Amino acid sequence: MDTVRVGRRIKAFRKLKGYTQIDFAKTLNVSIGELRGVERGEKEAPSVFLDQVVATLAITKEELIGQSVSLEEVE
Repeated sequence: MDTVRVGRRIKAFRKLKGYTQIDFAKTLNVSIGELRGVERGEKEAPSVFLDQVVATLAITKEELIGQSVSLEEVE
């Protein structure tokens, strides 16, 4: 997983949903430093963290990591 790309997408979705970094970190119950590190791509986001992000932002994990499912994969 590309940590920089995922971090940018977390930041973009966070802003789209109207969260500041401070508010989002509080909602996720993580430190602001941890959130910043993930958004900058300096830290890899643990799976549990990603699960919290998608639940809070009401998006899918596929949307977050930028993967689309093709019809061939579904069949």
